[in-house]
Amino acid sequence: MLKDWSNVIIPEEEEINERLEKARNKLVQQQILIMQKKLPVLVSFDGWGAAGKGSILGKIIKNIDPRFFKVAVMDKPTEDEKRRPFLYRYVINIPEAGKFTFMDGGCLDEVTKQKLSGKITDEEYKRKIESVKRFERQLSDNGYLVIKFFFHIGEQEQRKRLTRLLDDKNTRWRVSEYDWWQSQHYKKSLKAFDQFIDDTSQSIAPWYIIDATDKKWAQLQILETLVQAIDTALKNSTLSVPLLQNAFPLNKMEKLSDINLNKSLSDEEYEYMLKNYQKKLNNLHNIIYKKKIPVIIAYEGWDAAGKGGNIRRITEALDPRGYEVQPIASPEPHEKARHYLWRFWNRLPKSGHVTVFDRTWYGRVMVERLEGFCSENDWQRAYVEINEFEKELSDWGAVIVKFWVQIDKDTQLARFKERENTPEKRWKITDEDWRNREKWDLYENAVNEMFAKTNTTYAPWHILESNDKKYARIKALKILIDAIEEKIKETD
Repeated sequence: MLKDWSNVIIPEEEEINERLEKARNKLVQQQILIMQKKLPVLVSFDGWGAAGKGSILGKIIKNIDPRFFKVAVMDKPTEDEKRRPFLYRYVINIPEAGKFTFMDGGCLDEVTKQKLSGKITDEEYKRKIESVKRFERQLSDNGYLVIKFFFHIGEQEQRKRLTRLLDDKNTRWRVSEYDWWQSQHYKKSLKAFDQFIDDTSQSIAPWYIIDATDKKWAQLQILETLVQAIDTALKNSTLSVPLLQNAFPLNKMEKLSDINLNKSLSDEEYEYMLKNYQKKLNNLHNIIYKKKIPVIIAYEGWDAAGKGGNIRRITEALDPRGYEVQPIASPEPHEKARHYLWRFWNRLPKSGHVTVFDRTWYGRVMVERLEGFCSENDWQRAYVEINEFEKELSDWGAVIVKFWVQIDKDTQLARFKERENTPEKRWKITDEDWRNREKWDLYENAVNEMFAKTNTTYAPWHILESNDKKYARIKALKILIDAIEEKIKETD
């Protein structure tokens, strides 16, 4: 795409000025519609060093109300970002509905730099390409406009600009070592850029090559492309999205009604096993910290099933400096205004740390589905999106353990009544718990479908039989220990 690109004839300055004025006015008008229709717009600026991305970006954003955009400068990853999944720093910068995010630099710069320096293998490169494509498709499927610009200049033009910047002590700082390396290896860099653009240009997130030899002309190309893309997105904002077929390996799982809940432990067995398993988990925590293995533990289950007590027996064994428990409630307004997975990306652990999710992203296919908080197209699409999300975490090297805490209806009723009759536990029971109980059968069907479509080989579900809470706690500890030990063996 890039190597075959040829310059178009640059219009006369008078024509450029007229078209610029028209495009600027159009973008000003579109802001109101973007806010009204809650269209999130993600714009990525990539390209050659010294191609003028920063200065042109400054001119573009002058046409937008500063309350409704942000600029994310995507320099090389920080030490903290290096301990997160590859997509983390891009996902957390996506815009709210009705707003813009302009990324100064994007995945192209990061991935091609790694490829050119030999820091990633061809296989790792392919994985990152798939990650980028899935990320952009998910955004588009969830109503985002994604548009990507590559600022292109020739070899001699880049060398001339870099030399001019270096000759001035006030601008010398703007030229990085990589910019100069790029200039010295222009053809090699061009080939890498061209491959990345070809690999990641999709109809839902296309690349646009910008002739950046003249700044005013580059600005016009971007503005006209941007306003046209916004027009199209505003017209298509209510379209449903075709459902994708799951491409990830699944294991068969039994239905909730087939689970044998008559499992229990004596107090003596429980105390003995709890002490031993917690000691073992504590030792493993030291190892995963040293090896920088992230651990993600996801809890779902019936109200009053014993999730809190189960979580507590796990965290008691961990160094408090190395874990977090994330209780997930209804999304806050700023969370609801973004892709539903955004708030979970924000809560992921660093490598070597543990995060426990008390309720998870599976709310999309349970409570949001059954209570009408999202459309049918949204929750049906979510099974594949969730599998993709967990695949990102697995490829990152995370241990992913998903628990469903299971009880029967009679046990839940007994626990609800106990909570109502015990003053110090009364806060745990709400009207919503009783309403959810009335929909038990609907929830059970939704959970069974969730198991069938998301019990992947890399992020399997585990049922914790919790009529006896002691049994469920010990089973959870054992499953977690086994999963961590298996991952440690893989890294040895």
